[in-house]
Amino acid sequence: MKLKLHTIICSTRPGRIGPSIAKWFHELAVQHGKFEAVLVDLAEFNLPVYDEPEHPIRQNYQHEHTKKWAASVNAADAYVFVTPEYNFGPPPSLLNALDYVYKEWNYKPAATVSYGGISGGLRAVQMEKLTFTTLKMMPILEAVVVQNASGHFDDNDNFLPRDSHKTSGVSLLDELHRWAEALKTMRQ
Repeated sequence: MKLKLHTIICSTRPGRIGPSIAKWFHELAVQHGKFEAVLVDLAEFNLPVYDEPEHPIRQNYQHEHTKKWAASVNAADAYVFVTPEYNFGPPPSLLNALDYVYKEWNYKPAATVSYGGISGGLRAVQMEKLTFTTLKMMPILEAVVVQNASGHFDDNDNFLPRDSHKTSGVSLLDELHRWAEALKTMRQ
């Protein structure tokens, strides 16, 4: 049975470009073949600012939106976060979603496909990795970085990856699979 990979679209704002980049990466993951690849759009969960009355470590969720999000997070063996950079940091939607649950993230590897201006979202990724480790996820080094993202789309808003994006994506998936296999025993 293949390990399950969730590629998570982290931006929830109108007019976002994340879905196009995430769709490309998801298709790359499907072609890669080592994971059962699932594309997850954080916007579809419509999570309000964290509103659970109990700490997430207890997993005593009161709200239906939390229960659905927890089930989605729990179902994956590994994650790829398709993340923009907002003011040198992560999108608030991602930080909020990370905070909603705790044990569901534990002992799973995390990678990033980041996008933005000249930095390609790397400043956001550095901050995200701090949160990943606090949630007992293992952030991996391999990543896809899309610099000057607005210049990588056709007239129909389809993402046009460079060869370096494809090569980086395959390296990311290979390493993510190694970590997901290695951490499987810790999750049992």
